[in-house]
Amino acid sequence: MSFFTSIFLVIFCLESLAAMLQNGFIVTVLGREWIRGQKLPAGDMIVACIATSRLGLHGVALLNGLLGSINFCCKCYLFFNIIWDFFNVLSFWHTAWLAVFYCVKISSFSHPTFFWLKWRVSRSVPRLMLGSLIICGLTVISSMVGNLMVAQMMASLNSCGNSTLTYKIEMFKNSYFMPHEKIIILSVPFLLFLTSTILLMFSLCRHLGRMQDRGLGPRDPSTQAHTVALKSLAFFFIFYVMYFLSLNIAIMEIKTFTNYWHWGWEVAIYAGISLHSTILVLNSPKLRKALQMRLRTQVPQAHKALEGPGQRAIPCSSFQC
Repeated sequence: MSFFTSIFLVIFCLESLAAMLQNGFIVTVLGREWIRGQKLPAGDMIVACIATSRLGLHGVALLNGLLGSINFCCKCYLFFNIIWDFFNVLSFWHTAWLAVFYCVKISSFSHPTFFWLKWRVSRSVPRLMLGSLIICGLTVISSMVGNLMVAQMMASLNSCGNSTLTYKIEMFKNSYFMPHEKIIILSVPFLLFLTSTILLMFSLCRHLGRMQDRGLGPRDPSTQAHTVALKSLAFFFIFYVMYFLSLNIAIMEIKTFTNYWHWGWEVAIYAGISLHSTILVLNSPKLRKALQMRLRTQVPQAHKALEGPGQRAIPCSSFQC
């Protein structure tokens, strides 16, 4: 590996470990509340599902990247690729449902459809999460079956001695079929996400216009709710655009770019996912309070460790403090 590739790989590993700790914290806090018998609100349930899928996504991406960098067993590498595809599609669906949930609960549209959705969306969240899991499972299974069929076709052509046709089929699968398949699979949740975000922005513009007509300021709860929701969705939108750019680069086969800057793209893409998870933690009062309590318990322990055994902290005077 080149020097820059090694640097980006190290940054990617540290970034993935930090993201796993962050998403593990979300899963622990919300999972502990659910185990204690307290019913999770619909929004917290979606956030917990997002954190779970991203915990698996970062873990498999870290393992897959390390195995790929050392040219480990090809079969194991392909197996982890399949698992990564599952968590990747699942994360996209969960984030799309979060955007739909924000749009339905926060938007101030007066259409009867929105009133019906506001009444139904909280009750439908468990079914939506289960449906996303089933869709992702079927997607991965269909992709595996398609790849196995192509592999058997190539094996039969190789046995017949037709190496030219085998090479063309393999190039078509790697350069055209697989990238476009991923784009088509991810386009459905992205359209849900994009439509919900646009409607939320339109609702915010309408609400700000009404507030200006009434001579009121932009500090009302509805405006703040719109702004917080849009901030949390903006990072995922940036990540998705960068992900599509990386797929287009793979389709165009820009080998110089992909060889030397592949890990740079990986660092940028997964930084977007990590930032989105950070925004989710900061926007949730429950998670923010748990994080503050955790930090408060860690600081005294760090002071005790620095004092050492048998030593006592010397209180400072008011002038010294």
